[in-house]
Amino acid sequence: MKKEPKIVVSQGGCHCGAIRFQVTIDRWKVSDCNCSVCRKKGFLHLIIPPEHFTLLQGQEFLSTYTFNTGVAKHTFCSICGIHSFYYPRSHPGCIDVNIRCLDRDLSTEFEIESFDGVNWEANVYKIQKNG
Repeated sequence: MKKEPKIVVSQGGCHCGAIRFQVTIDRWKVSDCNCSVCRKKGFLHLIIPPEHFTLLQGQEFLSTYTFNTGVAKHTFCSICGIHSFYYPRSHPGCIDVNIRCLDRDLSTEFEIESFDGVNWEANVYKIQKNG
């Protein structure tokens, strides 16, 4: 018998509290990417459709960093510097939430899959088919 997927609504944000968001989680796999930016940020990637994300406060405190192709929009709090979510190159139109920025530590609920982002071009199809 197939287990019913669990759906959880959770809030999160940056360290200082200026950025607050709410997410609906209905998939329990995240990626741990080893590329230079994700490794340094400690980002655990939960890619969700925009209808599962609500920015509750802090739009005015969001800054954006881009690099390489400039397609991904790496947002972060301009006050404390925490990267709690961004707009990924791999999934245009989606939002990528760092589960480490959720208020409740749900990390043990997720299956964490390694992603070889150092070799992004050769491996991106692996996360696109699962995302």
